[in-house]
Amino acid sequence: MAANTSGVEDPIVKALQEYTTCDISDALVKLNHPNGGFLPGITMWSPQRQDGPTKIVGPAYTVQYAPKDDERPKWPSHYIDSVPAGAVVFVTSTRATSNALYGGLMSTRAKASGAVGSVIDGRFRDLQEQKDLNYPIFARDVGTTPPGSLLKVVAVNEPVRVSNDGQDIVINPGDYLVGDVNGVVVLPRGLAEQALPLMAKQVEADSKMAVEIQQGMTFTEASKKFRS
Repeated sequence: MAANTSGVEDPIVKALQEYTTCDISDALVKLNHPNGGFLPGITMWSPQRQDGPTKIVGPAYTVQYAPKDDERPKWPSHYIDSVPAGAVVFVTSTRATSNALYGGLMSTRAKASGAVGSVIDGRFRDLQEQKDLNYPIFARDVGTTPPGSLLKVVAVNEPVRVSNDGQDIVINPGDYLVGDVNGVVVLPRGLAEQALPLMAKQVEADSKMAVEIQQGMTFTEASKKFRS
């Protein structure tokens, strides 16, 4: 049975709105989760390029591309027509390619369905169209060529593996994807309730540290006082 990938009225999504991706990674490091959930190399491209307050939070709706000669059949319908409201669309490919995995019409449909943004583990295209939609896009790079000549969609809303920059991570449908100007973090659904109290404690400590440091306390002293 597919995981619930709707972020509508999800209390975890509401709670995560209060935290940055850095806060989430800090908590995941404390839980010994690899790389603090960070997806290296994926940055914000729309509605602004690495600037502004844009933030996306929602459960992952996963899409897997593979080469056309992959033994798995092509997905029978277009994945973009099944995106749940509140979800973050996550698109990846089993093979690195210079072709774009995602384009402007995909965002037009996703936005109409109530998706909160898209994360592309590869290239996307139609950058100005994405910006005009005011739709959040996080990706590795931009491109111009569509994927159809080389790739096909083989899985939708199933676990996908991301292997880039020395990292090997599985993203499950319903895992929380959070993106902001710092990058994108994956918070496994099963760790969310453990991570949230750690975030709250860390943010409170860091806020107190900042006040003391501004008043002349050294970082070492403030860290010992509030983090130990």
